Amino acid sequence: MNILSKNEDETVVINIQEMCKRFQVSARTLRFYESKELLSPIRKGQHRLFTKRDRGRMKLIMQGKRFGFSLEEIRQLLNLYNFGDHRTRQIKRSYSLGLKRLESMENQKKELKSAIKDLQKQLDLCKELLIKRGASSEEL
Repeated sequence: MNILSKNEDETVVINIQEMCKRFQVSARTLRFYESKELLSPIRKGQHRLFTKRDRGRMKLIMQGKRFGFSLEEIRQLLNLYNFGDHRTRQIKRSYSLGLKRLESMENQKKELKSAIKDLQKQLDLCKELLIKRGASSEEL
C-alpha cells in the first residue's frame, strides 16, 4: 500500500477529512496522534492541514501499529528522524525493536497454534459425546 506518490508536491497540504479518507482513520484518531506528538499539522484557526511530512509520518505510524509497536515506541522512532545522521539512529533502533517484536510474534504464533490444537481436541471430544447421546449431524 503506497499512500504517498513519489511525485507528490512537497507544498501540497490536505485537510483532516482527506487525511482520514487516505488512511481510513477517524478525525478523533488524528487528533489523538497530534496530542501524542506523533503528528504536527499546520493549524489555521480550528482547521488542521497535513503536509507531506505528516502523511509520511502517518504511513509509518500505521505500519508500526500493524507490527504491534506501542505508540510511545513509534513516537521515539519518528523523533530519531530529526538527528541529521541520515536516519542511521532511526534505522538501528527500528531494527532492534523489529527483532524483539518478531520474536514476540513468533512466540505468540506458537502459543496460538498450541491453543488451536487443544481447542480442536476439545471440540472433537464434545462432538463424539453428542453423537453418542443421539445428536444428528445437522444439529452439529
